Amino acid sequence: MTFVEWSRSSVDYGRKLVDSALEGARTGEGEFLKEEPLAPYLSESARHALGPAVVGACLGLLSGYLGNGRRSASRALACGFLGGAIGFGAGVLWENRQFTASVASGAWRSIGKTRDEHWFEKNPIDYA
Repeated sequence: MTFVEWSRSSVDYGRKLVDSALEGARTGEGEFLKEEPLAPYLSESARHALGPAVVGACLGLLSGYLGNGRRSASRALACGFLGGAIGFGAGVLWENRQFTASVASGAWRSIGKTRDEHWFEKNPIDYA
């Protein structure tokens, strides 16, 4: 097998793996949502993430105001904004942890099937 044939084979296999991962992720999403739309689920999780965002913003304001011995309003606001963003992101991740696990599980199962098929293509079993 030449380098060109090998690289073409590897690229085709990689494309199959990516396609199967995407298909598995869609399957996992469908299993979790049970034919309901994704947008209401995400808006609900964003609404629940506002609490951690407020806590993060308050902690950021406090650390920006008390830190470094100098009291700068712009520094405190920047730290508050950063703390709020971090809190919101953490809240959204926490609210969507089961959804993310379902999508990742579906993708991993599909990748496993594709890897098994590839292995059987390269290593055929003769039962005769």
